[in-house]
Amino acid sequence: MSTTVAVQLQAKRAGIEVLSLKEWGYLGESDEVILTNAYDEGLTLVTYDLRTLPSLLKSWGEKGKAHGGVIFIDWQTIVPDDFGGLVRALCQVWDREAETSWRDRVVYLRGG
Repeated sequence: MSTTVAVQLQAKRAGIEVLSLKEWGYLGESDEVILTNAYDEGLTLVTYDLRTLPSLLKSWGEKGKAHGGVIFIDWQTIVPDDFGGLVRALCQVWDREAETSWRDRVVYLRGG
């Protein structure tokens, strides 16, 4: 997710912690490293990676390994450069689910 989206989300919803992988320091790391550190830091991953992450999450679930939650975005629903649509959709999730535990949750984001 871009830094632009992270900045816009924080401007629209006080209290939401949003970091791009680059800002967070995990750009280029493996999925396992990213998910492990997100869990350790109480973060939920927002990603367009529908290719590798679902099978990893399935494997982790079978092993009983927890994660901090994942919000998947399909590029056919919200294209990566539709910052406004992505921000609106994530704000809707935040408004509905801010108080919900995201441990081991998987959500597929719908258009905003």
